[in-house]
Amino acid sequence: MSEAGGGRGFGYSVPQRAPWSLVAATAALCLVSATSVWTAGASPMSREEKQKLGNQVLEMFDHAYGNYMEHAYPADELMPLTCRGRVRGQEPSRGDVDDALGKFSLTLIDSLDTLVVLNKTKEFEDAVRKVLRDVNLDNDVVVSVFETNIRVLGGLLGGHSLAIMLKEKGEYMQWYNDELLQMAKQLGYKLLPAFNTTSGLPYPRINLKFGIRKPEARTGTETDTCTACAGTLILEFAALSRFTGATIFEEYARKALDFLWEKRQRSSNLVGVTINIHTGDWVRKDSGVGAGIDSYYEYLLKAYVLLGDDSFLERFNTHYDAIMRYISQPPLLLDVHIHKPMLNARTWMDALLAFFPGLQVLKGDIRPAIETHEMLYQVIKKHNFLPEAFTTDFRVHWAQHPLRPEFAESTYFLYKATGDPYYLEVGKTLIENLNKYARVPCGFAAMKDVRTGSHEDRMDSFFLAEMFKYLYLLFADKEDVIFDIEDYIFTTEAHLLPLWLSTTNQRISKKNTTSEYTELDDSNFDWTCPNTQILFPNDPLYAQSIREPLKNVVDKSCPRGIIRVREESFRSGAKPPLRARDFMATNPEHLEILKKMGVSLIHLKDGRVQLVQHAIQAASSIDAEDGLRFMQEMIELSSQQQKEQQLPPRAVQIVSHPFFGRVVLTAGPAQFGLDLSKHKETRGFVASSKPYNGCSELTNPEAVMGKIALIQRGQCMFAEKARNIQNAGAIGGIVIDDNEGSSSDTAPLFQMAGDGKDTDDITIPMLFLFSKEGSIILDAIREYEEVEVLLSDKAKDR
Repeated sequence: MSEAGGGRGFGYSVPQRAPWSLVAATAALCLVSATSVWTAGASPMSREEKQKLGNQVLEMFDHAYGNYMEHAYPADELMPLTCRGRVRGQEPSRGDVDDALGKFSLTLIDSLDTLVVLNKTKEFEDAVRKVLRDVNLDNDVVVSVFETNIRVLGGLLGGHSLAIMLKEKGEYMQWYNDELLQMAKQLGYKLLPAFNTTSGLPYPRINLKFGIRKPEARTGTETDTCTACAGTLILEFAALSRFTGATIFEEYARKALDFLWEKRQRSSNLVGVTINIHTGDWVRKDSGVGAGIDSYYEYLLKAYVLLGDDSFLERFNTHYDAIMRYISQPPLLLDVHIHKPMLNARTWMDALLAFFPGLQVLKGDIRPAIETHEMLYQVIKKHNFLPEAFTTDFRVHWAQHPLRPEFAESTYFLYKATGDPYYLEVGKTLIENLNKYARVPCGFAAMKDVRTGSHEDRMDSFFLAEMFKYLYLLFADKEDVIFDIEDYIFTTEAHLLPLWLSTTNQRISKKNTTSEYTELDDSNFDWTCPNTQILFPNDPLYAQSIREPLKNVVDKSCPRGIIRVREESFRSGAKPPLRARDFMATNPEHLEILKKMGVSLIHLKDGRVQLVQHAIQAASSIDAEDGLRFMQEMIELSSQQQKEQQLPPRAVQIVSHPFFGRVVLTAGPAQFGLDLSKHKETRGFVASSKPYNGCSELTNPEAVMGKIALIQRGQCMFAEKARNIQNAGAIGGIVIDDNEGSSSDTAPLFQMAGDGKDTDDITIPMLFLFSKEGSIILDAIREYEEVEVLLSDKAKDR
């Protein structure tokens, strides 16, 4: 790809000719020619409406936290669909996601300082007593060093920071005597054995009871860790050292950061995603600002803020310069190869990069922050939530959304920086979407698929630690918070550490590494942190002028002016000299035509090729227009073929009391029967068929007549089951997996095939549920007898 602001590109798999599987980035090139439109900004939000929204955030937190305490505590997390706690080892493994769970009441610890921010000081005092009474940090369980650091150690330190603040105020926590700090110190020492490597980079996992490498530990054999995992320790470890006077924690975290800095790719000043903890070799050499690297950059800048060490700012500025050269293609942030930073490493973005605009605000670089944030907001308006990953032409790549807070974080910081009431409206949208699509009777459920609105039985602790904190602060005036938030810095988990730590227990030797830095343009870097209160005090329309060209970037490939040129070209009958459907990557004549149009072809390691267009490299302006049309044809061809190749997931929505549409289950589609994407949804009460496998004529046709039949998987073809329930008068069918414990959380989407015969006689809709999702319906029948569901391609309004 080109340097920032330049090109547009996409990649696709390469059989000798079409069909293609292709993703295209149209935004970057279009934005070069977009014209800014200065219009009036959003109307100021009244004090009353801000208070109303703030109170709504408080009620939402109470709903989430109260259900955790009632149904899950002392478990680590709440499972909001089944109203019970998630206990490690008692539920099907979710892989690395479960490494955050240590049987230490994770959600309670992660929520401690949120309680104080939301003025729930009595609840905070009660929660601290519960932590001290109930939480055990000596469990025989293998946990992620990174997650335990940011969530548990950070949660304990944030709780301690606000406990001593409240004690000093004189009303609450008068009994407190640094007990949370002592727990944090105990946990810190439990994490230290992870650093026993020649590089100083920590092992990714550790056993809380047995440490590393002991036979009982079941860890210590790993060779790789992510850059963020090793580089997101300095705030919590340094704070622990400065609170306690034990310097070893800060020393270990600094050593890890020093090693990562030494191993950066010197020509590009970028770091990879994964590194060998013993040799320092890069295992994954792609680089971005999202998953695997994100908080490494965040902690370099925030370590400078908290600790006052210039070397951290120098490192951040060096990396930031590289990010803006190679990764930032406003409004996109695209991964590149560290050794070939002009070459894109992938054609999609992950949701974790949504934190980056907030970090840019802290750095004081507002324009690209506004651009990227607006692009992300347009994606959210299209899908209700930010998909876990989305392509560079804004289609869903990974459809999950585990209620991540990074976008709310950036929204808060942009509002603080610009004062633009537009960001209050953005926050209002986030609140409405959470209540409309994620709220369930027992809390808030992660989205399994943003396209269908289906849920996952999951409510991560970071949802309470971060989402409600940032949303409340977005709408709060200074007097609405009982302490000055400007006296604290947010960790990556939004825990609060006091800035006065910068002058406390400074006994760590600092290596002067200034000579090791690449020569930089000092005019691009400020050596002090921006004050958000004075960045744009009199110009709230500044952000509006930057956002305007991006308003149509998601729904339409280019802003209006560019689209008009393209439409006129099509109307005049103009066609590129090479049509997308005819293109063959092995045809030399086709490659020559691409070159003339300014389109280059790059072969990727995974067998795909990437097409990149630079209009400036075209033989003429007419050839450049031909190239633009060719790229657009490739996008449309890919979109059409993707729809033909796979059926999207469907939704089963429980609409009867007490669910009222708030529980949505991910369902697999069938290749036969009524297509729910083309016809009106099917709604009805459910009834179990007899026999339950549905493999013969039903013996209870009166029970399923006019209802949606529940059938168990197995013993015959799906089409046979469908015919039997249809003959009995059922209006639809739900097949429930007979593999006990199977779940859409961990298994890929299942698509029911026909029986190899003509299935046109099957006219009812058929959907498939894994065992866990099916049991939610079966449990509802046992408790409420009559259960009504909606079968659809996408969940309807709750």
